[in-house]
Amino acid sequence: MDVRGIGAIVTGASRGLGAALARALGREGARVVCVARGLETLEGVVAGIRAEGGDAHAISADLGDKHAIHAIAGAAAALVGPIDLLVQNASELGPVPLPLLLDTECEDLERVLAVNLVGPFRLTKVIAGSMAIRGKGLVVLVSSDASTAAYPNWGAYGISKAALDHMGRIWAAELDGTGVRFLSIDPGEMDTKMHADAIPDADPKTLARPADVAEKIVAMARRAESLANGARMEAR
Repeated sequence: MDVRGIGAIVTGASRGLGAALARALGREGARVVCVARGLETLEGVVAGIRAEGGDAHAISADLGDKHAIHAIAGAAAALVGPIDLLVQNASELGPVPLPLLLDTECEDLERVLAVNLVGPFRLTKVIAGSMAIRGKGLVVLVSSDASTAAYPNWGAYGISKAALDHMGRIWAAELDGTGVRFLSIDPGEMDTKMHADAIPDADPKTLARPADVAEKIVAMARRAESLANGARMEAR
């Protein structure tokens, strides 16, 4: 995929990997819509992209709120035109310190699933249909090694990411031949606030820089047509 001039949405774009992905896509010439809850931080990311000559816009919204989904899609299309790249990066850990699954409140599990699974389902459902009509588009689902490994205390998050991976495979199978492609990408462990919240004792020097991981993910997006549709990849 040539990302120059395309309309792109990045969710969870106010910090960490999401902000790095938005910046990387902006440098590549994509017209980027940055979505996150914190407007002030989000506007800082957008200002940075514009300062580098990129085209970026901010939409403050909660992906876990079903009433926000059509507003996100409509505003994004109005700002940058048809969306050819959708990066589902927004993620919710749940309460920290991370509890055992037996100690996880039902409401906390519901919130994690709302942001990490149901929100991406709703937004993909809205965006992928128009991609299929145009015969092109890529949806990147940001996954985790917690989707394949059963880590104690990572229950809600791991469940949500495992389901997200499989949802991508189903979308890929159902939309096969339409030109719409799906990739799940495990970014690995990064020096982000989310990682620090989950594992406060981790040495940042052992963790990848979000900017480096973002460059790898954008490189995967550029060669998406050569990768198996619905594949799960590792950025590292």
